[in-house]
Amino acid sequence: MAETQGKKVEVDRNKVRTAINAGIPLSLTTYTLPHEMEVYMNDILRVFLEELNQNQMIEYLSYCLNELITNAKKANTKRVYFKLKKLDISNLADYEQGMKSFKSDTLDDINYYLSLQKKAGLYVRLILQFRNNKIKIEVRNNSDLTVFEYKRIHDKLSRAQQYTSIEQALDQVIDNSEGAGLGLIIMILMLEKIGLTEENFQVLCENGETITRIILPLSQKTQSEIDFISEEFVKVIEELPQFPENISAINRLLSNPDSKMSDIAMHISNDVSISAELLKMVNSAAFALASPCSSIYDAVKLVGLRGIKNLLFSIGAVQSFAKVGGNTEDLWTHAYKVAFYSYNLARNFFHGQRNVVEDAYVCGLLHDMGKIIFETSHPDFINGVRKMSVEKNISAEIFEKLLAGVNHAEIGARVAENWNFPDVIVSAIRYHHAPDCAPVEVKKLVSVVYLADLMTHYQKEDVAFYQIDVDVLKEFKLTNEGQFKKISDQLLEAFNKQEE
Repeated sequence: MAETQGKKVEVDRNKVRTAINAGIPLSLTTYTLPHEMEVYMNDILRVFLEELNQNQMIEYLSYCLNELITNAKKANTKRVYFKLKKLDISNLADYEQGMKSFKSDTLDDINYYLSLQKKAGLYVRLILQFRNNKIKIEVRNNSDLTVFEYKRIHDKLSRAQQYTSIEQALDQVIDNSEGAGLGLIIMILMLEKIGLTEENFQVLCENGETITRIILPLSQKTQSEIDFISEEFVKVIEELPQFPENISAINRLLSNPDSKMSDIAMHISNDVSISAELLKMVNSAAFALASPCSSIYDAVKLVGLRGIKNLLFSIGAVQSFAKVGGNTEDLWTHAYKVAFYSYNLARNFFHGQRNVVEDAYVCGLLHDMGKIIFETSHPDFINGVRKMSVEKNISAEIFEKLLAGVNHAEIGARVAENWNFPDVIVSAIRYHHAPDCAPVEVKKLVSVVYLADLMTHYQKEDVAFYQIDVDVLKEFKLTNEGQFKKISDQLLEAFNKQEE
């Protein structure tokens, strides 16, 4: 977001919700930290915590945020001040000399020093993220800490352990030279009030940035409520129709090592919908045949056993959910687009890894099964879960957040397990928002689905390029937004063309 001047910026709650559900970061960068930006950062934090039902933390974490961004801004100001005074900030004697006049000099002409910071490209960046049931709050600035600054911070963290209350800390005269010492101690005491320790707070330097990070779990109450409702929703799996018997029969045939291609082709020929989908697949651009294929036997040989299995899982899932009903048109449109993108990304970037290419389409298609379950659940069932939630004194907000998609990856994975889907599909569903957590053997495939999914959200401007996992982008050798956008545009054009 650009610097704001004199006007309040409203928080887009939908974008915050999307980031939470997808486990992607929210980031704000400022060079001068005007008052409007401070207010906006606090508003973002408030909405972020409200969406996670962590209202009890807002007051404490807002204080912590203000302390961290103020200290980051001050660190940047020190860099331009010392440079102007021709003092070496990493030299202890120069540091002590400069700090004698730093506060008074910069306060007298703060706008001048802020303009120098902006010109030097020194920023303060806030990052918020919710993943794996943990909240991460980071404040970054691109000024490396000196050794003695680092030591001073850790001295303050150690000193904070001596106090049992904020009042006791305030009674002490602590470090008037920079004024940050007392604030840091109070911040640690604030964190203790919400059940955290200094272990939840980290200060480190990486790649030219100073990073102050707070990592905290959801409150036990919220976590237990999410677990309870998730378990109740998982019970809908038992109410879903089992996989279609005609598809299960062909799957059993495929799993039998004594089966002949002719037998498999004959069974597929007996099912009009499967035959149509198989021929549609082999006659698509992916196979680039010189002339159209009309023989089921030839199609079976072209696609191979693994390809047919994946086709059957796709068709079976669509048919099963169609029997249940519900308004899932938008979800399926998204699913087909992610499937198309996944297959084409895999084919172009991992063409030498046959399993990744063969599994990409079905994994992309089924990645949001958990969301489809929420949409297809019978209203009576949902009302039953809602009633039990009320009886357990679970807040309506938590219930609605689960309906909106929180925990959908885990619930979808459990459905896939119940239908005896292969581990590779289960993993793709479970980790499509957290590719770094996926088992090593399926990490590339999960990264494909993750990128395809976020690409569709990027096209709708729900997600910004910076929110995409850097390690995943490296897998695809994408180093800037221009490269990413070019591929995104090409895939969207190709998808729309095939839909015509």
